[in-house]
Amino acid sequence: MPDRVYPGPVRSNQTPREAVCVHTKKVYDSCRDKECLQDIRVYLTRCSQNVLNSSTSVKAKTAELLWAYIDVEPIPFNKGYYTIDIKYFYKVTAEAFCGLGRPREISGLATYDKRTVLFGSEGSVHIFSSQYRPQADDTQCFARTNLPIAAVEVVDPVVLGARIVDDDCCCGCSPCEIPEMICGCFDEDLIVSDDGRKLYATLGQFSIIKLERDIQLVMPSYDICLPDKECSGSGNGEDPCELFRRFRFPVDEFFPPKKEMFPGDGCAPSMGCKSCSNGRNNSKCK
Repeated sequence: MPDRVYPGPVRSNQTPREAVCVHTKKVYDSCRDKECLQDIRVYLTRCSQNVLNSSTSVKAKTAELLWAYIDVEPIPFNKGYYTIDIKYFYKVTAEAFCGLGRPREISGLATYDKRTVLFGSEGSVHIFSSQYRPQADDTQCFARTNLPIAAVEVVDPVVLGARIVDDDCCCGCSPCEIPEMICGCFDEDLIVSDDGRKLYATLGQFSIIKLERDIQLVMPSYDICLPDKECSGSGNGEDPCELFRRFRFPVDEFFPPKKEMFPGDGCAPSMGCKSCSNGRNNSKCK
């Protein structure tokens, strides 16, 4: 009996056992972007707006991508091509300096709209599925068209700068409707009016946009993928102290890694948690 094949690099003496049909997603077209989003309006929370109105200067701190709304539409008279409209929602944090006191942290919402055109092929079939949908009107999934699926990969942007604008003109349109899930990422209501001073930020963003379609491919199969490692835990009668002794000592937590240990130009990757999930609160008005 031939040796079992494990996931990983394939050795030269290993041959496929059969050809299997796999249902997966194929990327038909993709593009990447390195964008500088210059002077986008930041709609501050109520407390942050009060702090900005009495501040003398601001310093940009961080920006976090909260959500991306994606819409795909076919282009008339150009079959196979689609427009991809993306609306990004960012949480921008800055420090406002008020006189001789220490800086106060302020935060708000910024949005950015992007459109691109990619090839996604064409198809006119209607797709049905028997997958169960809890609490739905029907026990089966409703029919959907064979439109390609847009996938967007984005890292949290880099804050390149921030500035205060004192004029009263409306330099940009306020968001018409803020999704409830976005509002839940802030401790207070967002001020979307043009009253008071305004905060503008410049962000640097890297992204990859793809158009995918469901497709069936014939793939070589070597063997079934059966896990060899047994599940471990303290709930099966195992001594928890013995399980803890097998943990690796977290050396990096006590001795931060040196600059040479980071790839590229020495910039450390972001280790912070998403603010929407860790429950941290911004500074509030005193």
